[in-house]
Amino acid sequence: MPKKILVTGASGWLGSKIVETLLTRGDAVVATDINVSPAIAALATREQRLTAVAADLGEWHQVMRLFEAHRPDAVIHAAAIVGVVQAADIPIKTQRVNVEGSINLFEAMRLNGVKRVVHISTEETYGDFLSPVIDEEHPQKPLSTYGLTKLAAEHFGRVYSRDHGLECINVRTCWVYGPHLPRLRMPRTFVEAALRGEPFHQPDGGNLAVDQVYIDDTVAGALLALDKPKHTYDAYNIATGVAPTLRDTAEAVNRAIPGAKITVGDSGPYHHGGKVLSAVKGALDISRARTELGYEPRYDLQRGIEATIAATRERMNSAPS
Repeated sequence: MPKKILVTGASGWLGSKIVETLLTRGDAVVATDINVSPAIAALATREQRLTAVAADLGEWHQVMRLFEAHRPDAVIHAAAIVGVVQAADIPIKTQRVNVEGSINLFEAMRLNGVKRVVHISTEETYGDFLSPVIDEEHPQKPLSTYGLTKLAAEHFGRVYSRDHGLECINVRTCWVYGPHLPRLRMPRTFVEAALRGEPFHQPDGGNLAVDQVYIDDTVAGALLALDKPKHTYDAYNIATGVAPTLRDTAEAVNRAIPGAKITVGDSGPYHHGGKVLSAVKGALDISRARTELGYEPRYDLQRGIEATIAATRERMNSAPS
């Protein structure tokens, strides 16, 4: 039965994809962000089931008005300062958005009788992976500002679940990629250089193994968590279950684009943005999501890279010269 879903961070890359997918399957959506993007605003003029509302989750009265005016049935919480580098650059704002914004959201849910929220979390809450494949019971010892704030949001959700009967479900994804990734990191940098016919060499991190999940699979996992009638667990790894290296990623691009020359060196560990040391990574065990949610990733690395290339090529070809 279609429901009305509030999506926070709805103008962001992942949030907008969640909005589109919910509409496609027949739900009504209240899309909120601190600024409504032109794309979401335009979609709202064409789609009667979409309402776009500008609201700052850090401002309590705005969050309350959002719930009082629109009465959602459930929430997908994708609003955040995202990424290790960005969070490190603006730690105070990251705490305000990722932690205080989440608390305001949970409190407004409590006061308005909304029970379920799916919080888009991250593998950064785990810190260094202690084995090549980790499950949801792995210790959570984040090493980054981003991971620390997302873990705080998870824990506040647990408090609200225990004390107020909310259902705060955490979807821990990994390195999400796909068409139009807004951050200038791999595999976007690899793909765009290859399509321009330019060689690209990343000097470090070639042996870093990390689970990379295509955006459509991330959205599918979040919606499965949203729809499950009753949850035994409050956290699910949503990824692929395998961890290609950065060199594997470069080779996937080289296979997909004839003549591409994308290389990655071994000189030391990987640094996010060339400056923030990465935690030790690996693969996320997705057994729980498979068993409990029926989740199954549709995109392995090669298929995801090829889909990303196709969309990027189309965008580059249509751009004004």
